[in-house]
Amino acid sequence: MSSSLAFDPVENLKRFHAAINALDFDVIDACFAEDVAYLSGGTGNVEGKAQVMAAFRRYFEAYPDQVAENDAVYRLSDNSAKSVWRLKATHAVTGEPLVRRGEETIYFNAAGKIVRVEVTDLELD
Repeated sequence: MSSSLAFDPVENLKRFHAAINALDFDVIDACFAEDVAYLSGGTGNVEGKAQVMAAFRRYFEAYPDQVAENDAVYRLSDNSAKSVWRLKATHAVTGEPLVRRGEETIYFNAAGKIVRVEVTDLELD
């Protein structure tokens, strides 16, 4: 069974997460479609590439030392993938630690750009 799309959603998800870990905002920006929707109970829902990028910049100003790791990455379809991840960070001003674990489902358009991100926080083990 061959994919009709010219990209691998698992590889695109991993590339997106690597850019986040590197705080490479140019690559992060290039991952998103203009009409992207980022839906997260932990950080809030944001729509539109400019708004999502502004939210990313605000978040990483507050948590510049974030370290995130995928525990698992799954292909869901030709245009979607899911990761189970965990992260640790420290608030730059308050020094408060942030520890989260969650699932993220990412949907891509035919060009491999992210059109929707759904983040669900999970219980910490």
